[in-house]
Amino acid sequence: MYAIVEIQGQQFKAEEGKKLFVHHIKDVEAGKTVEFDKVLLVDADGAVKVGAPTVAGAKVVVEVVNPLVKGEKVIVFKMKRRKDSRKRNGHREQFTQVEVKQVIA
Repeated sequence: MYAIVEIQGQQFKAEEGKKLFVHHIKDVEAGKTVEFDKVLLVDADGAVKVGAPTVAGAKVVVEVVNPLVKGEKVIVFKMKRRKDSRKRNGHREQFTQVEVKQVIA
């Protein structure tokens, strides 16, 4: 059984026991549980329910493993040709690592 769930504007495939890196969720601590109710699709052993826009009564329960994980460095490089103009910048995204505990459909 799996579900497609929307978490902070991104869609993830959630299966029980699977670990996900989602955009940083503020005000959570390690070990706490969080529920997401924007479930777009549920597949229960071949029986597919598609929401319009969400599946009624479905939710995904996750446990926070690590509240703040820094991702890989992303380099932003801007250049204008023949102008001797270059700008190099970079940043590291912040994520929250969660583990899917339960998919309720």
